[in-house]
Amino acid sequence: MKTYMNRAIRKVAVVGSGVMGSRIAAHFAGIGVEVLLLDIIPRELTEAEKAKGITEETPAWRNKIVNDALNAMLKSKPSAVYHSGVAKLITTGNIEDDLHEISECDWVLEAVIERLDIKQQVFEKIEQHRKPGTLITTNTSGIPIHMMSEGRSEDFRKHFCGTHFFNPPRYLRLLEIIPAPDTKQEIIDFLMEYGDRHLGKTMVLCKDTPAFIANRVGVFGFMAVFHAMQELGLSIDETDSLTGTIMGRPKSATFRTGDVVGLDTLVHVAKALPQNVPNDEAKDIFKIPAFIEKMIENKWLGDKTGQGFYKKTKDDKGKTEILTLNPETMDYTPKQKVRFATIETAKPLDELQMRLKALYAGQDKAGEFYRMFHHMLFAYASNRIPEIADELYKIDDALKAGFGWEIGAFESWDTLGVKKVIEAMKAAGNEPAKWVTDMLEAGNNTFYITENGERKYYDIESKSYKVLPAAKSFIILEHLNDKVVWENSACKLYDIGDDVVALRWNTKMNSIGGEVLAGVQKAVSIAEERYKGLVLANAGPNFSAGANVGLIFMFAVEQEYDELDMAIRQFQNTTMRLRHSNVPVVMAPHGLTLGGACEMCLHADAVQASAESYIGLVELGVGLIPSGGGTKEMVVRASDRNIKEDIELNYLQQLFINIGTAKVGTSAHEAYELSYMRKGYDGISINPDRRIGDAKQRVLQMYEQGYTQPVMRHNIKVQGKSGLGPLMAGIHGMWRGNYISDYDRLIAEKLAHVMCGGDLSHPTLVSEHYLLDLEREAFLSLCGQKKTLERLQSILQTGKPLRN
Repeated sequence: MKTYMNRAIRKVAVVGSGVMGSRIAAHFAGIGVEVLLLDIIPRELTEAEKAKGITEETPAWRNKIVNDALNAMLKSKPSAVYHSGVAKLITTGNIEDDLHEISECDWVLEAVIERLDIKQQVFEKIEQHRKPGTLITTNTSGIPIHMMSEGRSEDFRKHFCGTHFFNPPRYLRLLEIIPAPDTKQEIIDFLMEYGDRHLGKTMVLCKDTPAFIANRVGVFGFMAVFHAMQELGLSIDETDSLTGTIMGRPKSATFRTGDVVGLDTLVHVAKALPQNVPNDEAKDIFKIPAFIEKMIENKWLGDKTGQGFYKKTKDDKGKTEILTLNPETMDYTPKQKVRFATIETAKPLDELQMRLKALYAGQDKAGEFYRMFHHMLFAYASNRIPEIADELYKIDDALKAGFGWEIGAFESWDTLGVKKVIEAMKAAGNEPAKWVTDMLEAGNNTFYITENGERKYYDIESKSYKVLPAAKSFIILEHLNDKVVWENSACKLYDIGDDVVALRWNTKMNSIGGEVLAGVQKAVSIAEERYKGLVLANAGPNFSAGANVGLIFMFAVEQEYDELDMAIRQFQNTTMRLRHSNVPVVMAPHGLTLGGACEMCLHADAVQASAESYIGLVELGVGLIPSGGGTKEMVVRASDRNIKEDIELNYLQQLFINIGTAKVGTSAHEAYELSYMRKGYDGISINPDRRIGDAKQRVLQMYEQGYTQPVMRHNIKVQGKSGLGPLMAGIHGMWRGNYISDYDRLIAEKLAHVMCGGDLSHPTLVSEHYLLDLEREAFLSLCGQKKTLERLQSILQTGKPLRN
């Protein structure tokens, strides 16, 4: 039940256009909200500006800081925006001339420099123009919220709180809400709901304590790594090899992350914490190592200064080389090749939980590191309750969404065994909080449990398990093992309520092989027999990297063309089964959705994608063409658009280029532009945790509207030689200009042949099966090519296709 009145957010003012302010503005604009972005005017004219006749009254000069910041944000990599149209919704100005315009805004968000006195000055100016009743929040990483609202009016104080975004806001999903003493409860409730549904954030309600939750524990995590590294005599290269994806952390691990964030930022937070929390039992861990102090002195702050823990340089031949800092000598040396027996044991294990157990049990220096680090982390996290949070899940949520951890501190502890680890912790001198021991003595052996399909956490105050708030709002398939309707070795079909089922598969990179295809077909059959519809969704970082390349390579290299033909037919039959089911089928992709996974999306009744979905037909990159119906479906979309808008060739040519260059959308919004998704029909879930629930609602909507099974198409307009000619001319021009190789030319010609319907003398209406046959024929002919085998082998060995 809602505890707040409806509040429309039509326009937001962001005051402060630095790295955070400009990216927060972009995030609001990305969801369709109009944004006013303001900053200060420059201090003085440069001599060059004076020579050009620019004065202090020149509007462009007065807005130079904000406009430069906006342009830098738009050019940043990875992109801070979902699509190019975002900039149109952002209006820039300066605080001196344009602050009065915030009176038209529903939310004013301050994001200026992290200095209390400056923030207070800005708030004083804001209050002169702010419309009473509108939201006013501050983006701060640690300044006490209660100090910022002192001296402000009652209305200001009631509508004021902290909103701590993490950089970059598009990719790091955490938004911490920190109420001030007088913040109205309905404002807190509104922000928690709005941040979840509209901004796509993992919302964590924090206490007004130093560094709040994520930075308090996350920065401790960094410092614990530094401590363990020095204690065990590990190098920077060794430490980063231990603290990256192998243990469920970002690929940038510890030191590369430090270079990206900026060493000065990390040190500022680490130094401030012991000062602000003098009684912290782990304050000695926050002591900055001598080599890092020296780096600060040398201004080796990371990417912003050109060198930090790592340094990019060029060798004698002009080739880029990454050098690593030696903390002992403070010299940069070539990166080391690192080998640990523990890492070699854990690498083959796909499941993170299994890897963590192997890492923790390691008998070499790597194993020592993992035990030392986790013991420090578990002790520190448990002792922060109830200081920074009353509920343990908030710490896990903050670490995962704010620091990119795949698994939280208490989730990791559960995985390793709470009771077993406590004994080792105490032996090593790491004392956990008393409430953990009390939990175990009461017979509660884990921090989380799953009962009746609901994920629950251990509540310290009541000494019982309570349902996680997220369990009530989100559908998380891996928590529904008691709702499994059917399964095989790769797939599970879950009953997600209201007579809807959802299929999930779990393979390496969620690749699609025979067992997955069989599972999809079985899921459709079961849904047709007993349910209203079907959702296809996966867990993990990515929806699916596409078809099983290893299987294709094996058949091709052994020249098992009958087997290969059968495999392609099975894939085509599966996508057509999705298309022509008699119940609605909705795909819910996220992350990488490539090749065959994209083809499945093209054949579903609807797609409900996470905003961070990277969808594309990439088969040309490995020397093949889409043959699971993807090429056919692009022709269908071109045909349908031609009928409606009488566009003959332009659209088809654009689709040909998209497939021919293996274009992948950098967001679900870009998937619209590439025609992998359909505007007005396929949907986007800004919060990826909501995509399965949103997909389920889409299924029910289609069912209630009287879903009718699509008929087999026999009216697909193909262009024949009238379309083939222009495409072949373009391919020839690219080849003659040495933009593509001989082999790329062959693949492109095969693709053009299929997309134009073959050697037909004039535009003709054909069937879906006619185009599927052309697809399959072209695919098989390419599989017999030596260059294709080389590319397939390259991607199996390196993950990247070999370019010829």
